[in-house]
Amino acid sequence: MKEETSELKNEIQKDNKASEATDLVKIASLDDYVSTSNLEIDGERHMMVENLNLKYGTAQALYNVSVPIQRNSVTSFIGPSGCGKSTLLRCLNRMNDLIPICNYDGSILLEGSDINQPGMDLVTLRRRVGMLFQKPNPFPKSIFDNVAYGVQLHYNPTRRQITDIVEQSLRRAALWDEVSDRMHELGTSLSGGQQQRLCIARTIAVEPDIILMDEPCSALDPIATAKIEQLILELKEHFTVVIVTHSMSQAQRLSDYTAFMYLGRLIEFGKTEKIFSNPDNKLTERYITGRFG
Repeated sequence: MKEETSELKNEIQKDNKASEATDLVKIASLDDYVSTSNLEIDGERHMMVENLNLKYGTAQALYNVSVPIQRNSVTSFIGPSGCGKSTLLRCLNRMNDLIPICNYDGSILLEGSDINQPGMDLVTLRRRVGMLFQKPNPFPKSIFDNVAYGVQLHYNPTRRQITDIVEQSLRRAALWDEVSDRMHELGTSLSGGQQQRLCIARTIAVEPDIILMDEPCSALDPIATAKIEQLILELKEHFTVVIVTHSMSQAQRLSDYTAFMYLGRLIEFGKTEKIFSNPDNKLTERYITGRFG
């Protein structure tokens, strides 16, 4: 938990730049660029963010953000550093609650129920909406225990059930064949790409509804990245995936929908093909063509 809190604080320092940045347009005139297009999706809404505002102390990081998340799809949040995309991602399972200076208002509906309501069971929420961080963070436990830990925490399985769930989760994370004879070894002994897939196995073992991924490939080599990307495409058959990425090519390859953010605002949302081939907003077009960011 200390490592996750430290990582959140580092991200907050980057997100706070959103209140200071003026590299393309002044904040006072930025609202002129914010898309007024609808937020329609083809399928069922799994989650819906509505009019979300967030501050770290006095620094506002998100401004009236609304965005839908379609069930069994991949949605990418893109934008320059400090635009608020990681802050928005962490709102989806209330990881920002770990930061005392964080205050927010607005609604986030998960299957119609507002996760921001008082009395929300955050342990249950974070089981249903799991998170994968930029840097792999396996527990200092065996490979087996890394995957089994959450199952034992949330359920009351038999030893046989635990063994079956661990194997199934490692297979779904495309890791079983590489570690099946090493289950007693520490998870931290694996390569970076294997550690990230172990974290994915740990996440899916508790059967979440949604998996959040904060730049999951940024610390990996191209071969490990390709394995994670293929895994993400397979995961959406069973889970809803939301990913933050700095790589626009990765967003194009993986996502069904893309949300472009800038200075804490949602500038444009739509099908990924449309966003990258014919965006409605000129600020989006400037970003994806590399004229800033």
